[in-house]
Amino acid sequence: MQLGLIGLGKMGGNMRERIRRAGHTVIGYDRNPDVSDVGSLAELVEQLEAPRVVWVMVPAGAATQSVVDELGGLLESGDTVVDGGNSRWTDDEKHAEELGTKGIGFVDAGVSGGVWGLQNGYALMVGGDKEHVERLHPIFEALKPEGPYGYVHAGKVGAGHFSKMVHNGIEYAMMQAYAEGWELLEKVDSVTDVREVFRSWQDGTVIRSWLLDLAVNALDEDEHLERLRGFAQDSGEGRWTVEAAVDNSVPLPAITASLFARFASRQDDSPQMKMIAALRNQFGGHAVESKE
Repeated sequence: MQLGLIGLGKMGGNMRERIRRAGHTVIGYDRNPDVSDVGSLAELVEQLEAPRVVWVMVPAGAATQSVVDELGGLLESGDTVVDGGNSRWTDDEKHAEELGTKGIGFVDAGVSGGVWGLQNGYALMVGGDKEHVERLHPIFEALKPEGPYGYVHAGKVGAGHFSKMVHNGIEYAMMQAYAEGWELLEKVDSVTDVREVFRSWQDGTVIRSWLLDLAVNALDEDEHLERLRGFAQDSGEGRWTVEAAVDNSVPLPAITASLFARFASRQDDSPQMKMIAALRNQFGGHAVESKE
């Protein structure tokens, strides 16, 4: 299958490589000419055979809107656009309507896997009409992990990004729990090897997880996280999750508290946020702030 891919950063670049390894043709465009296959969006569209499929992996908001607007003027009826970034689900509905007036299909794909996706595969939560989603099945199969799981057609347009938003909200709460436990262990005098306590949890315990494995990786690199500042950014999806909970009268005490804890990290040098920052760096390559 042939695919156009816009945005070749930490996620998009690895996705291009994984799709190519599965035997598909990927024509990539990025503002960085060192990684781009073509010089412009127009050139990318020209090189794709109709009906075209173009996957967008750029930051949510204005950047995604700009790309969708430009593609709307370049693509033709029968083509399909996939937004695989972290867009808000309400934007998906808007984009589907805008492109739909021109006969262009739209699919939203929540993508999880971070910088490890090339090696392990990406979990995909997809929203859109059945005809558009089924057309992309070979690409989804190339991106997902091996085995029966890792891909779901979650529902209509917006369902993919809504599901990914909730996934990220859960991620916030899980990281916060590990961080709080780590700080308490570090605080007491009786526990003399916190890193090995975390490592002992990796097998046979009910709290074992990939996040725990990444926490151990981070502690192996910096045993007491002394090189990190206790500051953790939020991507926006935690906020959207809490807002959606309010709109739907669904109580989310753990996720809401984990979001507020990140806000607190911007006031003081929080020990817990050192672990949150370390975990975000481990799974997503997100930047960290050093003590210096």
